Amino acid sequence: MFIEALSSKTNCTFTSRMEIKKVTTVYAESTPNPAALKFVANRYLLQEGSVEYTSKSQAVNCPLAQQLFDFSGICGVFITTNFITLTKNSDVDWQETMGILREFIKSYLENGQPVFTGPTGQVADSRIERTKTASAIETKIIETLEEYVKPAVEQDGGAIHFKSFDSGIVTLVLKGSCSGCPSSTQTLKGGIENLLKQFIPEVKEVVAEEG
Repeated sequence: MFIEALSSKTNCTFTSRMEIKKVTTVYAESTPNPAALKFVANRYLLQEGSVEYTSKSQAVNCPLAQQLFDFSGICGVFITTNFITLTKNSDVDWQETMGILREFIKSYLENGQPVFTGPTGQVADSRIERTKTASAIETKIIETLEEYVKPAVEQDGGAIHFKSFDSGIVTLVLKGSCSGCPSSTQTLKGGIENLLKQFIPEVKEVVAEEG
């Protein structure tokens, strides 16, 4: 009985330790923007929305982003759901740095270091958050973007947020790999604009600004 009890206790302790030390995996994906690379983790990094930093000084609430800016040539850090998109300057070769960055992110997460400090519920920028007072047309635009555009854009390592609708013009905010991407204009006009016009006749044009 004593041996069985000890064995059971040991197994429970072993299982508990295994549960605490959760293995983290991180893999890299290319994006349509050659200056941006996407790093996907097997855990949530952000519960809602997205955040983007273009300098270390901006990332006061994100120690992970601050440390990523310490890598030479990194000029942008975008975080949403379960992935990080890093943007580089022209001096950086992804082939030389991709493995190093992937291992750093994996080790950081695996060691249990915080992605954010302060409030646990980090959300998207307040300037692009929609309120319950949005009009019926704005609501339809947001729902269409959420259903048809968001999954494809996130797959490419970016994000597009609705900002405003005025006189037939929809203004979106581009983030992550979408920001500064050579093909973003084509995607905006040839894809998103046509889609919104098809579902919402009131839409005449779609324009964008970088986040």
